Amino acid sequence: MTQLKTSRLGRGGIETERRQALIGAVIGAVEQAGSIEVTMADIAARAGVSPALAHHYFGAKDDLLIAAMRQLLREFRAEVTRRLIASRTPRERVSAVIEAAFDESQFRREAISAWLVFYVYARRSSEAARLLRVYFRRLETNLISGLEPLVGPVAAVSVAATTGAMIDGVWLRQALTPLTAPDRAAAVRMIERVIDAEIAP
Repeated sequence: MTQLKTSRLGRGGIETERRQALIGAVIGAVEQAGSIEVTMADIAARAGVSPALAHHYFGAKDDLLIAAMRQLLREFRAEVTRRLIASRTPRERVSAVIEAAFDESQFRREAISAWLVFYVYARRSSEAARLLRVYFRRLETNLISGLEPLVGPVAAVSVAATTGAMIDGVWLRQALTPLTAPDRAAAVRMIERVIDAEIAP
């Protein structure tokens, strides 16, 4: 019984590892290609598995692309949550969300390029579009929770929308200038200055 349980755990661990390798591989593949026009064979080769195994774990390429989007969103949500827990004031909550958006786990060349491709992909994939709507809603909700005590409920919605658009704009500009290394500190400072101006009495 013990040997059987260990064997099952081993298989589960291997499957999880292979799935994660394929998700990492598809992010790298679309970053290099600059589009979703990559094959499962290309992705599988990057992950060090066979194309048949890639299809076994994810079915079609679209399923793998969606899995990659979900993975990136989970990582972002975890980073936001971690920083919000450490925040003590409403203003710190706003900063926590901004800093999470430009954390090194998020604002890195591969992820930046992949998100640009995923935005385009969402124009033809209803599930990708839904995931982006979830991201937009969560981002603005987290910002509003910190902004409301500072500027009131009406202004908080407007400032949150502006801040979210600026965050996405910085990501887009970085995606379109791939030879320039992501400058996380400069991005945070720029958006923080806008927030300070918006909440100034």
